[in-house]
Amino acid sequence: MIVEIDGEHITSDVNFHRAISKAFDLSSYYGNNLDALWDALSTDIERPVLLIWNNSSISKNAMPADFDRIIKVLRRVEFQDAQWNLPEEERFILKLN
Repeated sequence: MIVEIDGEHITSDVNFHRAISKAFDLSSYYGNNLDALWDALSTDIERPVLLIWNNSSISKNAMPADFDRIIKVLRRVEFQDAQWNLPEEERFILKLN
């Protein structure tokens, strides 16, 4: 699955959670916080996933601290998939554009 989100529309953590909820169709149960993000991506979302964050520099400039916390969770999901020895083509992968 390839999922794209656009940093032009993600200038706050609220915008990010809204975009991720919509992109992964999580709206019925997603908690709109980093713990909910971890839970959804580490256990609920079927692999493989390529998450492409277009215009990520816009998001980073608009919300530097929140951006770093979000990226930390997304990288942690990538790391978990690698630790589970999933083949690369069956992992969660984040690409910042």
